[in-house]
Amino acid sequence: MEIVRSQRKLPAANAVSSSLSLYRSPPELEVRLEDFELFALDRLRVLQGISDGLSRGKKPDELNKLVSDLLRTHMRHPLVSEVANKDCISHFVLRLVYCRTEEMRKWFLSMETILFRHRFKLESFEAQRAFLAELDRPYKAVSGTEFETLKEKLSQVARSIGQNITNADVLFYKVPFEEVPELVSSRRVYIHKGHAYVAMNQVGSLVVTQFRSLLSKALILTNRKWTSTIREKEKDRLTPIVEALCTSYLGPDYSKPNDNTELSLKEIDRVANNSFPLCMRHLFAKLREDHHLKYGGRMQLGLFLKGVGLNLDDALAFWRAEFTKKVGPERFDKEYAYGIRHSYGKEGKRVDYTPYSCQKVISSNPGVGDHHGCPYRHFSEDNLKAALNKMGMSSRAMEDVLDRVRNKHFQLACTLVFEAIHGTSCDSGINHPNQYFSESHKILLSKVSLLTSCLIMA
Repeated sequence: MEIVRSQRKLPAANAVSSSLSLYRSPPELEVRLEDFELFALDRLRVLQGISDGLSRGKKPDELNKLVSDLLRTHMRHPLVSEVANKDCISHFVLRLVYCRTEEMRKWFLSMETILFRHRFKLESFEAQRAFLAELDRPYKAVSGTEFETLKEKLSQVARSIGQNITNADVLFYKVPFEEVPELVSSRRVYIHKGHAYVAMNQVGSLVVTQFRSLLSKALILTNRKWTSTIREKEKDRLTPIVEALCTSYLGPDYSKPNDNTELSLKEIDRVANNSFPLCMRHLFAKLREDHHLKYGGRMQLGLFLKGVGLNLDDALAFWRAEFTKKVGPERFDKEYAYGIRHSYGKEGKRVDYTPYSCQKVISSNPGVGDHHGCPYRHFSEDNLKAALNKMGMSSRAMEDVLDRVRNKHFQLACTLVFEAIHGTSCDSGINHPNQYFSESHKILLSKVSLLTSCLIMA
């Protein structure tokens, strides 16, 4: 598959060019499958970081710093000459990944637009002008004569938004007003006879609007190509990678418990009550109540317990103790014990399965009689309120959580629950049920240690 950087006119000698791209067309490069996936994952870390920052209500300055840090961490390349290629390849791969549904297109378009806006602001004055020239739009710089005629009007608008027209701002562009809706709606431009007069320090809004429009149309076209040809043509090579990338978890896999901790059967109920995230509390409670879980629930809870330190022997004893109350020992050994050993890598292909990430849990589709999935996504609001109330959430904290749920920020909702329950902030956010457990366990252990020290000193 050809994935490459956008075709762009070569700048003349000594001309200033921008490092940004409108990603009009993929470049003609050979891309290794390994780079195809790794570059996309790095860009996905940036976009998800932006999404998390927005969800947590970061201010513009904080968000700008966050984006700069994300780019510095994830979008570099050992070869400086390959940075532009990585940028372009990763964009086109994720365009393919996120073109497939309306919800995915909307998210990708929003995050890429924010990323583009940030990067455009970092460009020099000359590079911004060069990029504007590449848009192939009929934008005309206002002549000196016209500027003098409108100077007073332009000055009034500038003063109304706390700015002055200095020499650096004398360059204005005359553009159709509908191409700068952001500036028009906030009354930050002068409009005359259907044209908006955009100062050079405001062209970011103009360029971002064009970028968003082009990408929005491109995502629709990409979806058509994906559906009609690419998905079937690449079903044995690229399609599995593309379909998996949108649910990729980018952190630790938690396949092994941290700090050599082990969860014993004697303490499992206490630990479940204190340190399990809501998705696992719910499964655990339903197992104790019904003495049975369907396959999806067994996998979600079983791999979680494996990740927090429940060894194979104890896992078999735990599941046997519950299931035999309903199905009997013989049926358990015949139908269920093999699956438990298999999930621990002791049967079949000996694969050491990893616990499910939040993204995987959220993207699941539980049916009738199933109890797996994410409560913040799959519960009704009344059921979620009841579950949060059992966890001891205050009304005010609960309303903050519900507000995030209504806006589909499910992981942030879980993060807010963690912070409310434990009385501490979690800046990294909750991205994995086992991360929730690990962080909770550390906090509770530190409190026990502090209490012990106080008793000894007393």
